[in-house]
Amino acid sequence: MALKTTPEAPLPVGEVSRLIGGWIDRLGAVWVEGQITQLSRRPGAGVVFLTLRDPSYDISVSVTCFRQVFDEVADVVGEGARVLVLAKPEWYAPRGQLSLRAAEIRPVGVGELLARLEQLKKSLAAEGLFAAERKKPLPFLPQLIGLVCGRASAAERDVLENARHRWPAVRFEVRNVPVQGVHAVPQVVRAVEELDAIEGVDVIIVARGGGSVEDLLPFSDEQLVRTVAGCRTPVVSAIGHEPDSPLLDLVADLRASTPTDAAKKVVPDVGEELERVRMLRGRARRCAHALIEREERGLAHALARPAMEDPHRMLDERADHVASLAGRSRRTLGHLLDRADSELTHTRARVVALSPAATLKRGYAVLQRSDGHVVRDPGEVSEGEALRARVADGEFTVKVGE
Repeated sequence: MALKTTPEAPLPVGEVSRLIGGWIDRLGAVWVEGQITQLSRRPGAGVVFLTLRDPSYDISVSVTCFRQVFDEVADVVGEGARVLVLAKPEWYAPRGQLSLRAAEIRPVGVGELLARLEQLKKSLAAEGLFAAERKKPLPFLPQLIGLVCGRASAAERDVLENARHRWPAVRFEVRNVPVQGVHAVPQVVRAVEELDAIEGVDVIIVARGGGSVEDLLPFSDEQLVRTVAGCRTPVVSAIGHEPDSPLLDLVADLRASTPTDAAKKVVPDVGEELERVRMLRGRARRCAHALIEREERGLAHALARPAMEDPHRMLDERADHVASLAGRSRRTLGHLLDRADSELTHTRARVVALSPAATLKRGYAVLQRSDGHVVRDPGEVSEGEALRARVADGEFTVKVGE
Protein backbone atom coordinates (compact mmCIF):
# COMPACT_ATOMS: atom_id res chain seq x y z
CA MET A 1 0.00 0.00 0.00
CA ALA A 2 1.24 3.49 -0.76
CA LEU A 3 2.10 5.54 2.27
CA LYS A 4 0.27 8.78 2.95
CA THR A 5 2.73 11.50 3.83
CA THR A 6 2.64 15.30 3.77
CA PRO A 7 5.21 18.02 4.22
CA GLU A 8 3.81 18.49 7.71
CA ALA A 9 4.00 14.75 8.54
CA PRO A 10 7.02 13.28 6.73
CA LEU A 11 8.58 9.91 7.42
CA PRO A 12 12.01 9.72 9.01
CA VAL A 13 14.82 8.17 6.96
CA GLY A 14 15.05 5.26 9.38
CA GLU A 15 11.37 4.50 8.97
CA VAL A 16 11.65 4.60 5.16
CA SER A 17 14.65 2.29 5.30
CA ARG A 18 12.81 -0.05 7.68
CA LEU A 19 9.78 -0.20 5.39
CA ILE A 20 11.96 -0.89 2.34
CA GLY A 21 13.67 -3.68 4.27
CA GLY A 22 10.28 -5.13 5.19
CA TRP A 23 9.16 -5.17 1.56
CA ILE A 24 12.43 -6.78 0.43
CA ASP A 25 12.29 -9.40 3.22
CA ARG A 26 9.02 -10.62 1.83
CA LEU A 27 10.77 -11.49 -1.48
CA GLY A 28 11.80 -15.09 -1.87
CA ALA A 29 15.07 -16.51 -3.16
CA VAL A 30 15.68 -16.13 -6.91
CA TRP A 31 18.13 -17.59 -9.42
CA VAL A 32 20.25 -14.82 -10.91
CA GLU A 33 22.65 -15.05 -13.83
CA GLY A 34 25.51 -12.62 -14.33
CA GLN A 35 29.22 -12.14 -14.68
CA ILE A 36 31.57 -11.71 -11.71
CA THR A 37 33.40 -8.39 -12.03
CA GLN A 38 34.87 -8.12 -8.53
CA LEU A 39 35.77 -10.86 -6.09
CA SER A 40 36.98 -10.24 -2.51
CA ARG A 41 38.18 -13.19 -0.41
CA ARG A 42 39.90 -11.83 2.67
CA PRO A 43 42.07 -14.39 4.48
CA GLY A 44 40.35 -15.61 7.59
CA ALA A 45 37.07 -13.89 6.76
CA GLY A 46 33.97 -16.06 6.80
CA VAL A 47 32.16 -14.02 4.11
CA VAL A 48 33.07 -13.60 0.44
CA PHE A 49 32.03 -10.41 -1.41
CA LEU A 50 31.26 -10.42 -5.15
CA THR A 51 29.90 -7.96 -7.67
CA LEU A 52 27.56 -9.53 -10.22
CA ARG A 53 27.07 -7.62 -13.47
CA ASP A 54 24.69 -7.93 -16.39
CA PRO A 55 26.99 -8.21 -19.48
CA SER A 56 24.44 -6.52 -21.75
CA TYR A 57 23.68 -3.51 -19.58
CA ASP A 58 25.56 -1.27 -17.20
CA ILE A 59 23.85 -2.76 -14.14
CA SER A 60 25.49 -4.57 -11.24
CA VAL A 61 24.53 -5.78 -7.78
CA SER A 62 26.54 -6.78 -4.70
CA VAL A 63 26.50 -10.42 -3.59
CA THR A 64 27.67 -11.91 -0.31
CA CYS A 65 28.01 -15.55 0.62
CA PHE A 66 29.59 -17.66 3.28
CA ARG A 67 33.06 -18.93 2.52
CA GLN A 68 31.94 -22.57 2.48
CA VAL A 69 29.39 -21.71 -0.27
CA PHE A 70 32.06 -20.13 -2.45
CA ASP A 71 34.74 -22.75 -1.69
CA GLU A 72 32.63 -25.34 -3.50
CA VAL A 73 33.22 -23.53 -6.83
CA ALA A 74 36.40 -21.62 -6.03
CA ASP A 75 38.49 -23.78 -8.38
CA VAL A 76 36.35 -23.00 -11.47
CA VAL A 77 34.98 -19.54 -10.71
CA GLY A 78 36.89 -16.27 -10.80
CA GLU A 79 36.56 -12.70 -12.03
CA GLY A 80 34.98 -12.60 -15.49
CA ALA A 81 33.20 -15.94 -15.06
CA ARG A 82 29.50 -16.33 -15.72
CA VAL A 83 27.61 -17.87 -12.84
CA LEU A 84 24.15 -18.79 -11.66
CA VAL A 85 23.42 -17.69 -8.09
CA LEU A 86 20.55 -18.73 -5.86
CA ALA A 87 20.21 -15.74 -3.59
CA LYS A 88 17.76 -13.85 -1.41
CA PRO A 89 17.61 -10.04 -1.63
CA GLU A 90 18.66 -8.27 1.58
CA TRP A 91 18.43 -4.65 2.65
CA TYR A 92 21.14 -3.18 4.86
CA ALA A 93 19.19 -0.44 6.61
CA PRO A 94 22.07 1.60 8.12
CA ARG A 95 23.55 2.30 4.67
CA GLY A 96 20.40 1.92 2.60
CA GLN A 97 22.13 -0.70 0.45
CA LEU A 98 20.62 -3.64 -1.46
CA SER A 99 22.57 -6.88 -1.83
CA LEU A 100 22.01 -10.55 -2.50
CA ARG A 101 22.78 -13.27 0.02
CA ALA A 102 23.92 -16.29 -2.03
CA ALA A 103 23.04 -19.76 -0.87
CA GLU A 104 24.39 -21.58 -3.94
CA ILE A 105 26.70 -20.69 -6.84
CA ARG A 106 26.92 -22.61 -10.10
CA PRO A 107 29.31 -21.87 -12.95
CA VAL A 108 27.76 -21.59 -16.40
CA GLY A 109 29.53 -24.12 -18.58
CA VAL A 110 30.63 -23.62 -22.19
CA GLY A 111 28.13 -26.19 -23.38
CA GLU A 112 25.28 -24.38 -21.71
CA LEU A 113 26.47 -21.04 -23.13
CA LEU A 114 26.61 -22.49 -26.63
CA ALA A 115 23.13 -23.96 -26.23
CA ARG A 116 21.79 -20.55 -25.21
CA LEU A 117 23.55 -18.91 -28.12
CA GLU A 118 22.01 -21.45 -30.49
CA GLN A 119 18.57 -20.70 -29.10
CA LEU A 120 19.17 -16.95 -29.42
CA LYS A 121 20.47 -17.50 -32.96
CA LYS A 122 17.26 -19.29 -33.98
CA SER A 123 15.13 -16.59 -32.39
CA LEU A 124 16.95 -13.74 -34.16
CA ALA A 125 16.97 -15.65 -37.44
CA ALA A 126 13.20 -16.07 -37.18
CA GLU A 127 12.92 -12.27 -36.94
CA GLY A 128 14.87 -11.96 -40.21
CA LEU A 129 17.91 -10.19 -38.73
CA PHE A 130 20.27 -12.53 -40.59
CA ALA A 131 18.43 -12.41 -43.95
CA ALA A 132 20.61 -11.80 -46.99
CA GLU A 133 18.24 -9.18 -48.45
CA ARG A 134 18.85 -6.96 -45.40
CA LYS A 135 22.58 -6.75 -45.97
CA LYS A 136 23.89 -3.53 -47.44
CA PRO A 137 26.62 -3.45 -50.10
CA LEU A 138 29.98 -1.94 -49.20
CA PRO A 139 31.19 1.16 -51.07
CA PHE A 140 33.90 0.53 -53.66
CA LEU A 141 36.25 3.14 -52.21
CA PRO A 142 35.36 4.28 -48.67
CA GLN A 143 36.75 7.69 -47.77
CA LEU A 144 36.29 7.35 -43.99
CA ILE A 145 36.21 4.00 -42.15
CA GLY A 146 34.95 3.56 -38.61
CA LEU A 147 36.97 1.04 -36.57
CA VAL A 148 35.89 -0.48 -33.25
CA CYS A 149 38.68 -2.45 -31.58
CA GLY A 150 40.76 -2.87 -28.47
CA ARG A 151 43.26 -0.18 -27.54
CA ALA A 152 46.77 -0.80 -28.99
CA SER A 153 45.60 -4.24 -30.12
CA ALA A 154 46.99 -6.39 -32.91
CA ALA A 155 43.60 -6.17 -34.60
CA GLU A 156 43.83 -2.37 -34.76
CA ARG A 157 47.38 -2.51 -36.10
CA ASP A 158 46.48 -5.13 -38.74
CA VAL A 159 43.51 -3.16 -40.04
CA LEU A 160 45.25 0.23 -40.13
CA GLU A 161 48.54 -0.99 -41.63
CA ASN A 162 46.97 -3.23 -44.28
CA ALA A 163 44.36 -0.66 -45.27
CA ARG A 164 46.88 2.18 -45.61
CA HIS A 165 49.27 -0.08 -47.48
CA ARG A 166 46.53 -0.88 -49.97
CA TRP A 167 45.18 2.68 -50.27
CA PRO A 168 47.32 5.34 -48.53
CA ALA A 169 44.65 8.05 -48.72
CA VAL A 170 42.08 6.15 -46.65
CA ARG A 171 41.10 7.74 -43.32
CA PHE A 172 39.94 6.10 -40.08
CA GLU A 173 37.71 7.09 -37.18
CA VAL A 174 38.86 4.74 -34.38
CA ARG A 175 36.97 3.88 -31.22
CA ASN A 176 39.06 1.94 -28.67
CA VAL A 177 36.87 -0.13 -26.37
CA PRO A 178 37.15 -3.27 -24.23
CA VAL A 179 36.55 -6.29 -26.48
CA GLN A 180 36.01 -8.79 -23.68
CA GLY A 181 34.76 -8.77 -20.14
CA VAL A 182 31.78 -7.20 -18.46
CA HIS A 183 32.27 -3.72 -19.96
CA ALA A 184 32.65 -4.89 -23.56
CA VAL A 185 29.02 -5.01 -24.71
CA PRO A 186 27.82 -1.54 -23.66
CA GLN A 187 30.99 0.17 -24.88
CA VAL A 188 31.06 -1.66 -28.22
CA VAL A 189 27.38 -0.81 -28.69
CA ARG A 190 28.06 2.84 -27.85
CA ALA A 191 31.03 2.98 -30.25
CA VAL A 192 29.02 1.48 -33.12
CA GLU A 193 26.16 3.93 -32.52
CA GLU A 194 28.59 6.88 -32.43
CA LEU A 195 30.25 5.87 -35.70
CA ASP A 196 26.90 5.21 -37.36
CA ALA A 197 25.80 8.74 -36.42
CA ILE A 198 28.83 10.34 -38.13
CA GLU A 199 27.75 11.47 -41.60
CA GLY A 200 31.07 10.86 -43.35
CA VAL A 201 31.67 7.28 -42.16
CA ASP A 202 31.17 4.93 -45.13
CA VAL A 203 31.69 1.58 -43.40
CA ILE A 204 32.24 0.31 -39.85
CA ILE A 205 34.65 -2.51 -38.93
CA VAL A 206 34.29 -4.31 -35.60
CA ALA A 207 37.60 -6.13 -35.11
CA ARG A 208 39.13 -8.49 -32.59
CA GLY A 209 41.94 -11.00 -32.98
CA GLY A 210 40.06 -14.16 -32.02
CA GLY A 211 39.90 -15.73 -28.58
CA SER A 212 38.11 -18.40 -26.58
CA VAL A 213 34.38 -18.93 -26.62
CA GLU A 214 34.01 -17.09 -23.34
CA ASP A 215 36.10 -14.16 -24.60
CA LEU A 216 33.92 -13.80 -27.67
CA LEU A 217 30.58 -13.87 -25.84
CA PRO A 218 30.15 -10.06 -26.06
CA PHE A 219 30.00 -10.36 -29.85
CA SER A 220 27.02 -12.70 -29.58
CA ASP A 221 25.10 -10.41 -27.25
CA GLU A 222 21.52 -9.70 -28.34
CA GLN A 223 21.82 -5.96 -27.72
CA LEU A 224 24.88 -5.70 -29.97
CA VAL A 225 23.25 -7.81 -32.66
CA ARG A 226 20.16 -5.59 -32.73
CA THR A 227 22.28 -2.44 -32.74
CA VAL A 228 24.23 -3.63 -35.80
CA ALA A 229 21.00 -4.70 -37.51
CA GLY A 230 19.65 -1.17 -37.10
CA CYS A 231 22.73 0.63 -38.47
CA ARG A 232 22.37 2.67 -41.64
CA THR A 233 26.11 2.25 -42.32
CA PRO A 234 27.41 -1.12 -43.59
CA VAL A 235 29.10 -3.10 -40.81
CA VAL A 236 31.95 -5.59 -41.26
CA SER A 237 32.56 -8.25 -38.62
CA ALA A 238 36.24 -9.16 -38.24
CA ILE A 239 36.36 -11.20 -35.04
CA GLY A 240 38.89 -13.70 -36.35
CA HIS A 241 37.48 -16.88 -34.84
CA GLU A 242 36.86 -19.60 -37.39
CA PRO A 243 35.56 -22.63 -35.39
CA ASP A 244 32.69 -20.89 -33.56
CA SER A 245 31.16 -17.95 -35.41
CA PRO A 246 29.73 -15.24 -33.10
CA LEU A 247 26.28 -13.89 -33.92
CA LEU A 248 27.87 -10.61 -35.03
CA ASP A 249 29.20 -12.47 -38.10
CA LEU A 250 25.65 -13.40 -39.09
CA VAL A 251 24.05 -9.98 -38.69
CA ALA A 252 26.93 -7.98 -40.20
CA ASP A 253 26.73 -6.92 -43.83
CA LEU A 254 30.08 -8.65 -44.49
CA ARG A 255 32.06 -11.21 -42.53
CA ALA A 256 35.86 -11.18 -42.62
CA SER A 257 37.87 -14.10 -41.30
CA THR A 258 40.49 -11.84 -39.67
CA PRO A 259 41.13 -8.11 -39.20
CA THR A 260 43.66 -8.32 -42.04
CA ASP A 261 41.02 -9.91 -44.26
CA ALA A 262 38.63 -7.10 -43.33
CA ALA A 263 41.13 -4.48 -44.53
CA LYS A 264 41.53 -6.36 -47.82
CA LYS A 265 37.78 -6.65 -48.35
CA VAL A 266 36.91 -3.08 -47.42
CA VAL A 267 39.79 -1.16 -49.04
CA PRO A 268 40.80 -1.77 -52.69
CA ASP A 269 44.48 -2.21 -53.53
CA VAL A 270 45.81 0.85 -55.36
CA GLY A 271 48.35 -1.27 -57.28
CA GLU A 272 45.70 -3.74 -58.40
CA GLU A 273 43.34 -0.95 -59.39
CA LEU A 274 46.05 0.82 -61.39
CA GLU A 275 46.85 -2.46 -63.13
CA ARG A 276 43.14 -2.99 -63.83
CA VAL A 277 42.89 0.54 -65.24
CA ARG A 278 45.96 -0.13 -67.41
CA MET A 279 44.49 -3.38 -68.70
CA LEU A 280 41.10 -1.78 -69.39
CA ARG A 281 42.78 1.15 -71.12
CA GLY A 282 44.79 -1.25 -73.34
CA ARG A 283 41.67 -3.25 -74.03
CA ALA A 284 39.76 -0.09 -74.98
CA ARG A 285 42.65 0.99 -77.20
CA ARG A 286 42.69 -2.40 -78.98
CA CYS A 287 38.94 -2.27 -79.44
CA ALA A 288 39.17 1.25 -80.89
CA HIS A 289 41.99 0.25 -83.25
CA ALA A 290 40.08 -2.83 -84.39
CA LEU A 291 37.00 -0.73 -85.04
CA ILE A 292 38.97 1.85 -87.00
CA GLU A 293 40.74 -0.85 -89.06
CA ARG A 294 37.43 -2.53 -89.83
CA GLU A 295 35.92 0.75 -90.93
CA GLU A 296 39.00 1.55 -93.01
CA ARG A 297 38.70 -1.81 -94.79
CA GLY A 298 35.03 -1.17 -95.43
CA LEU A 299 35.81 2.31 -96.76
CA ALA A 300 38.57 0.95 -99.01
CA HIS A 301 36.20 -1.74 -100.32
CA ALA A 302 33.57 0.88 -101.03
CA LEU A 303 36.07 3.18 -102.79
CA ALA A 304 37.22 0.27 -104.94
CA ARG A 305 33.83 -0.02 -106.60
CA PRO A 306 33.65 1.28 -110.21
CA ALA A 307 31.01 3.81 -109.28
CA MET A 308 33.33 5.33 -106.69
CA GLU A 309 36.52 5.12 -108.77
CA ASP A 310 34.94 6.96 -111.76
CA PRO A 311 31.67 8.53 -110.66
CA HIS A 312 31.24 10.33 -114.07
CA ARG A 313 31.23 7.03 -115.97
CA MET A 314 27.73 6.23 -114.81
CA LEU A 315 26.64 9.77 -115.62
CA ASP A 316 28.15 9.55 -119.10
CA GLU A 317 26.45 6.22 -119.75
CA ARG A 318 23.16 7.61 -118.56
CA ALA A 319 23.69 10.83 -120.56
CA ASP A 320 24.02 8.84 -123.84
CA HIS A 321 20.93 6.89 -122.99
CA VAL A 322 19.04 10.07 -122.13
CA ALA A 323 20.21 11.71 -125.39
CA SER A 324 19.04 8.66 -127.37
CA LEU A 325 15.69 8.73 -125.64
CA ALA A 326 15.43 12.52 -126.18
CA GLY A 327 16.15 12.14 -129.93
CA ARG A 328 13.69 9.30 -130.22
CA SER A 329 11.08 11.32 -128.37
CA ARG A 330 11.79 14.35 -130.56
CA ARG A 331 11.37 12.28 -133.75
CA THR A 332 8.25 10.63 -132.51
CA LEU A 333 6.78 13.98 -131.50
CA GLY A 334 7.72 15.43 -134.95
CA HIS A 335 5.94 12.58 -136.70
CA LEU A 336 2.90 13.05 -134.53
CA LEU A 337 2.89 16.80 -135.18
CA ASP A 338 3.29 16.32 -138.94
CA ARG A 339 0.47 13.79 -139.00
CA ALA A 340 -1.71 16.08 -136.90
CA ASP A 341 -0.91 19.04 -139.20
CA SER A 342 -1.84 17.03 -142.29
CA GLU A 343 -5.05 15.86 -140.69
CA LEU A 344 -5.84 19.39 -139.61
CA THR A 345 -5.25 20.72 -143.16
CA HIS A 346 -7.53 18.11 -144.65
CA THR A 347 -10.16 18.72 -141.99
CA ARG A 348 -9.95 22.47 -142.58
CA ALA A 349 -10.35 21.98 -146.31
CA ARG A 350 -13.42 19.85 -145.77
CA VAL A 351 -14.85 22.33 -143.31
CA VAL A 352 -14.24 25.21 -145.67
CA ALA A 353 -15.77 23.29 -148.55
CA LEU A 354 -18.85 22.46 -146.55
CA SER A 355 -19.23 25.84 -144.84
CA PRO A 356 -22.17 28.24 -145.79
CA ALA A 357 -19.63 30.93 -146.73
CA ALA A 358 -18.24 28.73 -149.49
CA THR A 359 -21.77 28.18 -150.81
CA LEU A 360 -22.43 31.93 -150.77
CA LYS A 361 -19.23 32.54 -152.72
CA ARG A 362 -20.60 30.36 -155.47
CA GLY A 363 -23.48 32.87 -155.93
CA TYR A 364 -26.02 31.59 -153.50
CA ALA A 365 -27.91 33.81 -151.03
CA VAL A 366 -29.63 33.11 -147.74
CA LEU A 367 -33.00 34.81 -147.04
CA GLN A 368 -33.91 35.56 -143.47
CA ARG A 369 -37.03 37.02 -142.01
CA SER A 370 -36.89 39.88 -139.55
CA ASP A 371 -36.79 37.44 -136.63
CA GLY A 372 -33.69 35.77 -138.13
CA HIS A 373 -35.56 32.70 -139.31
CA VAL A 374 -34.15 31.28 -142.58
CA VAL A 375 -36.69 31.04 -145.38
CA ARG A 376 -36.87 27.54 -146.81
CA ASP A 377 -40.38 27.50 -148.33
CA PRO A 378 -42.17 30.22 -150.34
CA GLY A 379 -45.20 29.63 -148.25
CA GLU A 380 -43.40 30.94 -145.21
CA VAL A 381 -43.41 34.52 -146.48
CA SER A 382 -46.19 36.93 -147.50
CA GLU A 383 -46.44 39.47 -150.24
CA GLY A 384 -44.64 42.72 -149.50
CA GLU A 385 -42.73 41.27 -146.52
CA ALA A 386 -39.21 42.67 -146.19
CA LEU A 387 -36.53 39.99 -146.08
CA ARG A 388 -32.79 40.18 -145.49
CA ALA A 389 -30.68 38.60 -148.20
CA ARG A 390 -27.17 37.45 -147.11
CA VAL A 391 -24.55 36.96 -149.86
CA ALA A 392 -20.82 36.21 -149.77
CA ASP A 393 -19.68 39.84 -149.43
CA GLY A 394 -22.53 41.23 -147.31
CA GLU A 395 -26.29 41.51 -147.08
CA PHE A 396 -29.20 43.67 -148.32
CA THR A 397 -33.00 43.93 -147.97
CA VAL A 398 -35.52 42.63 -150.49
CA LYS A 399 -39.32 42.62 -150.63
CA VAL A 400 -41.53 39.75 -151.58
CA GLY A 401 -43.52 40.30 -154.81
CA GLU A 402 -46.53 38.48 -156.12
